[in-house]
Amino acid sequence: MGGIAVRALLLIRFLVIPAKAGIHEHLGCRMRKTGYVYILASAKHGTLYIGVTSNLARRIEQHREKVGKGFTSEHDIQRLVYFEMIEDMALSITREKQLKKWNRDWKIRLIEEQNPDWLDLATSFGFETLPTQEKKPFRHSREGGNP
Repeated sequence: MGGIAVRALLLIRFLVIPAKAGIHEHLGCRMRKTGYVYILASAKHGTLYIGVTSNLARRIEQHREKVGKGFTSEHDIQRLVYFEMIEDMALSITREKQLKKWNRDWKIRLIEEQNPDWLDLATSFGFETLPTQEKKPFRHSREGGNP
């Protein structure tokens, strides 16, 4: 191998440091993995779901394809009504936990401050708009509804 090739390999060896838990180091700088905190809804003022991900478009696709048998697929929650991009995944997780502790009125106010019509924000990621759904009226089990 020529001298230049050897120097290039040595240079690459010392400059590129493998990723560790989502944090990449390069030349002494730290680049943190971006996170997204998001809220999905079944309909306007419907059932809400709060989640966190590093790839919002992929996660929306998973929700829409009902990958896995979880809360969102069981309750048909697919409409992206709110999201925040946070430049550090650890802070994203903290924010998700914070929002999950909020009462429902605070969550609705947060959504309506940014998205008063509860539009499907997934269209900004190239997804088709979901048909508008009205919130289904709650029927108590004593009234013949599901408990």
